[in-house]
Amino acid sequence: MHAYLVFILPVLFLVLQLLLRLGGALFSPLKDIPGPFWTRFTSLWYFSRVRQGQFEHENIKLHQQYGPIVRIAPNQYSISDISAIKTVYGTGSQFAKSAWYDGWKHPQLWNLFADRDIKRHGDTRKRFTNLYSMSSLVHYESFVDHCADLFTDRLNEFADNKKTFNLGHWFQCYAFDVIGNITFGERFGFLDRGDDIDGAIEAVHKVMMYSSLVGIYPEWHPRLFGLLSKIKSSGAGGRTYIREFVEEKIRKREAKRPDPEAPENLRTQDFLEKLMIAHETNPEKVTKYHIFIMGQSNVTAGSDTTAISLSGIMWYLLQNPDTLRKLVTEIDDFTAKGNGKISFKESQDMPYFQAVMKEALRMHSATGLPMWRVVPAGGAQIGDKFFSAGTIVGVNTWVAHYDERVFPNAKEFRPERWLEAESEPDKLKEMNQMYMPFGLGSRTCIGKHISILEMSKLIPRLLRDFEFTPLRKNWTTRNAWFVKPTDFEVKVQRRTKGVVA
Repeated sequence: MHAYLVFILPVLFLVLQLLLRLGGALFSPLKDIPGPFWTRFTSLWYFSRVRQGQFEHENIKLHQQYGPIVRIAPNQYSISDISAIKTVYGTGSQFAKSAWYDGWKHPQLWNLFADRDIKRHGDTRKRFTNLYSMSSLVHYESFVDHCADLFTDRLNEFADNKKTFNLGHWFQCYAFDVIGNITFGERFGFLDRGDDIDGAIEAVHKVMMYSSLVGIYPEWHPRLFGLLSKIKSSGAGGRTYIREFVEEKIRKREAKRPDPEAPENLRTQDFLEKLMIAHETNPEKVTKYHIFIMGQSNVTAGSDTTAISLSGIMWYLLQNPDTLRKLVTEIDDFTAKGNGKISFKESQDMPYFQAVMKEALRMHSATGLPMWRVVPAGGAQIGDKFFSAGTIVGVNTWVAHYDERVFPNAKEFRPERWLEAESEPDKLKEMNQMYMPFGLGSRTCIGKHISILEMSKLIPRLLRDFEFTPLRKNWTTRNAWFVKPTDFEVKVQRRTKGVVA
């Protein structure tokens, strides 16, 4: 009898689950929303597509095939509708992050990025917004300049030996060293030889792969994390490595004990020192755990996103020579006025460069999966559909950025579209509403301004001093939340001033 029950109970459970799924598919008020057949019954379809690493392109095609609202999994819908942007992501929105984000944290802990508690997230963000604000960038600019100097040293070496190299990898070395400098007051050392120091880059990559997939089945995360965290080659193991790495950096700094009386405007004051002084001043407001999660957030998200964005800018410039020439002319005209090392503030006075950056980040945003949110109590009207509380909805940045209704000829890299729209306020407003490379509203990437600082300092300098030749017309990318290029191979030579390639 007992053996019979051991066999029959799992079967009955599976049958019950199947009946519940069938019932949900047949009687759901959203049953008419289209999508691939299997998405009505299981999340496996979505899991398999994310695992393939090209979902940003597939997501665009789904909306082209099925319309503005597409079923991705049971009770989970991808949206391509400008009206959804403000409703779901606007400031003050009560659409909390979905359980997918649980895969981006330790099962028993919380962090700023993955926090699903709207109130706690808002409170934490308020404590540290000033550290990432535009006005704080002046404190970090010298850290960026130092890394840019080292980057150009490496490029000069490549020019001398005429070797090809992966520019995307070196952008990540630059971004990693910058964020190390800004956060801990010391570089990791990636720019010295291009080596993956202690496997940190690989660790971040594994975290992305693991979290992107386990978040689709978040109930498995607590079960898998403990086991996999002991395996160095796993994504959970990568997260453990990064946690220990940040904790070690903090322990070393604690031994030095920062001076709470240090002047607030000290230009060489790094991020960790600012946090530790804040902790010394008000330990209840800025706890040791706050110091840890903000340092970890910088390391995990602060390198990949910037490196990908830098790669996107350079890739589209190199594939569009006319645009490149126009930008180099603007840079030359600007530096001819005596602006040798362009400051961040000065880069804001280069309109074509600003348009190039904006267009490149439109065409190749760092994130490539829907930003899933949960419909709050009372439900919500999105487009022509009413979604009941608990439904999961999301907009993929790539879907928004390739919407032909807002960005005509969306596959064309044309920075001029942003300059032309300045004379059409309504059009520009609509474009900005759909422009979301750093997210939107209260969940906008807190490190946005630091990333823009790094790009604004480096790109003009590279184009002023060097000429790059790409080795292919198409590149390969892999989407594990971040859409990372894998084969951005180039050659470089020093630029002859006055000659634009």
